[in-house]
Amino acid sequence: LKLNPSKTELLIIPGDSSPGQDLQITLHDSLLSLSATARNLGVTMDNELSFFPHVANVARSCRFLLYNIRRIRQFLSIQAAQMLVQLKKGTHPHLLYYCNALLGGCPASLINKLQLVQNAAARVLTRSRKYDHITPILSSLHWLPVKFRIDYKLLLLTYKALNGLAPIYLSSLLTRYNPPRSLRSQNSWLLVVPR
Repeated sequence: LKLNPSKTELLIIPGDSSPGQDLQITLHDSLLSLSATARNLGVTMDNELSFFPHVANVARSCRFLLYNIRRIRQFLSIQAAQMLVQLKKGTHPHLLYYCNALLGGCPASLINKLQLVQNAAARVLTRSRKYDHITPILSSLHWLPVKFRIDYKLLLLTYKALNGLAPIYLSSLLTRYNPPRSLRSQNSWLLVVPR
């Protein structure tokens, strides 16, 4: 791993005993500037972990791609258009479904921005009108709504962590609840809530 001082960003996520805003760190004789947001593996994080900048970037990128696809949509079959949308999803890691498990605790207003993008993509593919009901369209494409997809990813990650299919650093974060006495709920896969 080689650090590039010109691309390195310093992001402070404040806590109870966080250092002040006057923190200065040097890396290879270069002073790192304090940043309000930082990108890591295609995810834009802010100092409040609200993920608002990430969702805004994803929505903007997806709308731009959908605009370009919409311009040539009349020349494409539904299969070709669907392949194009899914190819764009796959080759651009910052798009709609990448790392969406991080958005698990985000407010509904933030998730709704991504849902609007998914709805627009479904309408472009199926050539539906703006006011057509979206649920049957998403169902015909076999797409889960964004909120359910986030929940699915979190549940899948939890299942893998509990059954030894995830890396150790994730599995070690989860502890099964073992009641002190025999209860009906002891076989219901409850987890200990961290305090």
